[in-house]
Amino acid sequence: MFLSERDDFARLPDAVRDQLGSLQFVLETALTPERKLARADAAVVRENLRLRGFHLQFPPALEEARTPDA
Repeated sequence: MFLSERDDFARLPDAVRDQLGSLQFVLETALTPERKLARADAAVVRENLRLRGFHLQFPPALEEARTPDA
């Protein structure tokens, strides 16, 4: 979960907050145009933060999370 403002969990739709349960601040980071994220396009995250005030990132599907046998 990315928020445009620290601890502003009220921005999240009720249905999302209800499913996530108790939320707490974990990390602050600057999402500059040069910033690379492991599982998301930083430009998309910044746009969602601008438009909605939050960006919800889902974990990878099980098939994506599996590594091929070496």
